[in-house]
Order: sequence, then structure tokens, then C-alpha cells
Amino acid sequence: MSWPILSVVTFLPLVGVLFILLLRGGDDGARNARWVALWTTIITFGTSLIMLWHFDTKLAEFQFVEKHAWLASGIGYHMGVDGISLPFVILTTALMPLCIIASWRPIQTRVREYMIAFLALETLMIGTFSALDLVLFYLFFEGGLIPMFLIIGIWGGQRRVYASFKFFLYTLLGSVLMLLAIMAMYWVAGTTDIPTLMRTALSPNLQKFAWLAFFASFAVKMPMWPVHTWLPDAHVEAPTAGSVILAAILLKMGGYGFLRFSLPMFPLATQDFAIIIFVLSVVAIVYTSLVALVQEDMKKLIAYSSVAHMGFVTMGIFAVTTEAVAGAQFQMVSHGIVSAALFLCVGVVYDRMHTREIAAYGGLVNRMPLYAVAFLIFSLANLGLPGTSGFVGELMILIGTFKVNPWVAIVATLGVILSAAYVLWLAARVMFGKLEKPSLAGIKDLDYREIICLSPLVVGTIFFGIYPKPLLEMSAASVEQIVANYQRALEVAVKAVGQ
Repeated sequence: MSWPILSVVTFLPLVGVLFILLLRGGDDGARNARWVALWTTIITFGTSLIMLWHFDTKLAEFQFVEKHAWLASGIGYHMGVDGISLPFVILTTALMPLCIIASWRPIQTRVREYMIAFLALETLMIGTFSALDLVLFYLFFEGGLIPMFLIIGIWGGQRRVYASFKFFLYTLLGSVLMLLAIMAMYWVAGTTDIPTLMRTALSPNLQKFAWLAFFASFAVKMPMWPVHTWLPDAHVEAPTAGSVILAAILLKMGGYGFLRFSLPMFPLATQDFAIIIFVLSVVAIVYTSLVALVQEDMKKLIAYSSVAHMGFVTMGIFAVTTEAVAGAQFQMVSHGIVSAALFLCVGVVYDRMHTREIAAYGGLVNRMPLYAVAFLIFSLANLGLPGTSGFVGELMILIGTFKVNPWVAIVATLGVILSAAYVLWLAARVMFGKLEKPSLAGIKDLDYREIICLSPLVVGTIFFGIYPKPLLEMSAASVEQIVANYQRALEVAVKAVGQ
């Protein structure tokens, strides 16, 4: 395309920030800030769909590339997307309007600042998935911590300060190691250009150091067991829209990092450390599913289920078969839709009852039939029911992993059984039974604002469950190239050792 559409999509939310900064305070300013944020996110989503329309699914190369000189030699402003990153860009732009709508009534204090934080966060998230320079990637990747830190710390629950600092410190600590690895790679290769580094054969020792450094950052971000403990606290204290973005987008940055950096740049180290990933993934799937079974808070249960689902993703990525990697990519997008919807569902009843305790509910299907239908669809997708998007990714991951390590796939299948247990237990306690609690007698079903939020997610969950082809086709060429390059690098290394 003749115009820099990727930069427009990335930085368009900042135009909305400028408009909100020009607004006056008071109730009028708050109302106008909501509308400015909503229209900004809708226009950004519409622009990203133009990019999707012009995207060629047959090409594995980066598209919509923009490259300009920026800092030192070898460090530039380099942007582009491929079949791995574009689905995350579209997922981000699609969910942001829903987050603004979901925050319309619940957020009544510092509304202008809240909308500014979300718009700034959107720019940083899109930039993370679009950056083709390591320094630029690092700035976007780390920059996203600041708005989310403020969203949790200012508009969160009673323990919001503790949760926000825990989130910030955990993720920052891992990222410091990644910065050291980026510096080491620059000293060796003379560039931080990601496509160039993908073609650069780094020494085995540097690969191991860089792999571990990147792993420290991405493992916390996903989060993998045992560095997952910040996630339940952050989810419980975050406002509803904050939980949506945290689960749907920020967690996926870790998986995206593994696909973009660990597999293409450090293939030898990936092979050496794959067994560690398999062990951590299986422990995450089984252990956090068991922990989810005993939760009394709805948000905590969904948060622990996210850790278990990300265990499937890491298992699929490091199996490095075409089916497993494609399944991991699909699972991340599917989980982005389903987890976002589940947190929105929790927000619906929390706005009415001001409690997330499972024991406070029961028999909601009698008073909230529309809500019950939506909640059950997303719950069944979360446990991987055939016909929903949650099934496709898990099945592909298990098939692809079975080819590499059958025992890992067999043990991981326990997670599917356990997920059915905790999801159905939650649905039974909240939705079914008699409506006995007096506090629930006057509870109202979904209003039009909530229907607008949940309807697109219902459609997406069922559509991609029945017809996953568009999403799989989008990433197919890029996935095949990652797996082929990985196998080729290993063959070259084996020949070098033999000589």
C-alpha cells in the first residue's frame, strides 16, 4: 500500500488521547471522553480491517513494511506484520471498543485519565506485535506495563496497590534480562533488525544465554508456572476491562515472543531446553487446573484456567511441529476471545451484586436467561467443547505434541478433563439450582450495552469453532516457514558437529 497503514493503526489511538486532553473537566468532559475513546477505537479497528483485507495469506514474508533510520546504525524504526502477528493486531483492535463500552457505567471516577490509559495501552500493544526491530519491540513491550499498572492501581479493588506493584515488579524483572540479551546480540551482529537476526547464525553459547534471557521475560508475561502468582492477584483487583485486556492480549505477548524470537533466532537452544518447557507446561496444566477447582472467587478461577491454557500453548510452540505451532497460534487467539468474554460475564454480575464470590450466586438462569446462555457458551468453549473455538487449538496442539513426545501429550490430556470439572462446577453453582438467595430476587438480565459487548464474542467463539479455516490460513505460511527454518538450522548444526 502507498500509505503507512501500519503506523496509522498503531498511533491512531494517540490522536484520541490528544482530543481527550483538550476536553474540559466535570461530567461533560467525562461523557465526551467516553465517546472520543469509543470512536477512536472503532476507527482504529476499521482501519485494521483494511489491512486485513489487503493481507496476502500465501506469503510468509512480512507485509506493510515501513523502515526508517532512527537511533544508531543498525537500530531503526522498522514495522511490519506477518501471519503470526496480524491476528493479534486484529484481536487487539477488535476488543478495545468492547472494553470502552464495558467501562461506560462502572467507571465514574477520573474517567478522562482512564480512557487515556486505555488508548495509550492500545498503541503500545499494537506496536509490540508490529515492531521488527528489537529495541523498538522492547520499548513497546515494556511501555505496556505503565498504563496497565495505572489501570490496576487506580481503578482496581481493595488490594489494588499490592496487585499493581506485584504485576509491575514481576514483569519488569524478567525484562531486564531480555535487555541484556538484546545488547549482546547487537554487539555480535551489529544490528537489532529482527528479519536480519532471523537469518544470522548465532553461536551456541550466545543462543543459550539469549534464549534463557528472553525466556525469563516471556515466561513471566504468559505467565508460566511457577512465575504465575502475580496473575490471579492482578485479575481479582483489576477493573473488568483491565482483566479483559490482561487475559486476552498481554498474556499473548509471551507466546508471541516465543514464536517471533525463541524458535527462529535460537533453534539450537530451543531444542536443548524443550524438555524443560514440556515439564513446566504439563505441571501448569495439571496443577493450576487443580487449584482452579478449589477457588471461591470467579475471577481467580478464570485466572488459573488461563495459566492452564497457556500451558497448552507453550507445549505446542516448543513441540515445533506444524500442527502444534499452528494450534498454539489458534489457541492464543481463541483464548483471547473466550477469556475476554468470561471476564466480561463476571463483570456483569459484579456490577449488580458487588461480589465475585461463587457462593453468593445460584439459580441465575431463572432471572437472567440471556446471560446464562452467553455464560454457558463461553464456559463450554473454555473447556474445549467440539463446535467451539476452544476445541480446535487444543486438539491440534495435542496431535502435534504426540508426534514429538507421546507421554507429554497423554499427561496434558488430564488438563482437558480437569478443565471440564472446574468449568462445569462453576456453571452449576452460579447458573443452576433454585433461586433461593433473597439478594438475587431483583437481579436483571443483560441490558443493551452488555448485549453489544457479548454478542460479537459469542459469534466469534462459535464461528471459529465451526469454521477455523480463515484464522489457520492467515498464519499457515508463516508457521510453515518457522518450522522449516528450525529444522534446517538443526540439520546444519548436526552436520557441523559431524565434520
